[in-house]
Amino acid sequence: MSGAYILVLYYSRHGATETLAKHIARGVEQTGLEARVRTVPSVSAVCEASEDEIPEHGPLYATEDDLRHCAGLVMGSPTRFGNMAAPLKYFLDGTSGLWMSGALIGKPASVFTSSASLHGGQESTLLTMMMPLLHHGMLIAGIPYSEAALTSTESGGTPYGASHVAGQSGRVVDETELELAAALGKRVANLSKKLLN
Repeated sequence: MSGAYILVLYYSRHGATETLAKHIARGVEQTGLEARVRTVPSVSAVCEASEDEIPEHGPLYATEDDLRHCAGLVMGSPTRFGNMAAPLKYFLDGTSGLWMSGALIGKPASVFTSSASLHGGQESTLLTMMMPLLHHGMLIAGIPYSEAALTSTESGGTPYGASHVAGQSGRVVDETELELAAALGKRVANLSKKLLN
């Protein structure tokens, strides 16, 4: 397992999805595996606009090789009309080479999200984020109800993946949501370790 890592891949606009990503990474690292945290650049309606190769702050932008060589994947995005945000979809749309080679077949994966309202499309976002991962042949893992926080949460957190509800006030990610995010990271990492043995 030397050199094995879980890719925590996300896009975040206002910071909540990034906060979840950091706690997912902590959960991964509690298992002894490396968490490789990566983001994707924004997309622009102006065709000539492009991002610098290295972001001004935060994690590096993901590359196809980050995805190709991961032992598992946890992918997150804010909810956009019940689906993932365009920057993450744009990145995934460029991974047909990985699909053709079967590079991700049999690797565990999970998803996470954040939305402004409780019924703002979290579950549909999580489910639709799974679709390209299933096309890649990945093994989808959710959060089991053995995680006590899943039955006590009054905000984010679903069996489909970790989540956060910001509400009208833009509330910060709460302790239950953070606990479920870390649990999700541990779950994918532990599944990866079993598959690597």
